[in-house]
Amino acid sequence: MVGIRGVYEVAIRVRDVARAEKFYCDVLGLEVGLRDQPRNWVFMRAGTDGMIVLQEERGEWRQQHFAFTVTERDIDAAAATLRRLGVTVDGPMVHDWIPAKSLYFADPDGHDVELCAPLPR
Repeated sequence: MVGIRGVYEVAIRVRDVARAEKFYCDVLGLEVGLRDQPRNWVFMRAGTDGMIVLQEERGEWRQQHFAFTVTERDIDAAAATLRRLGVTVDGPMVHDWIPAKSLYFADPDGHDVELCAPLPR
């Protein structure tokens, strides 16, 4: 066994890195760590142990799904905040099999973003 305990980095293809950066900063509260100008990538801190990389790539590609871990107490507040900002959300909903409480929405490029709060077993 390798002993994986989480995700350190997720690369996300975007059509307009400035638009995506604004969404991830202003809507989700992530912070820019580094701008890689030659590649037009933006590395952003996601919590204390992870990051996302917005990678501008024109053309066609499939949308992705990824989830950010949050606390259960933050799910309902996040749903209200996202709705207030005009983001369409699905949930919150409880997944008994995980167990977790999740909220789903799309980013500006149509990626399926999830906020996931693990629940006690």
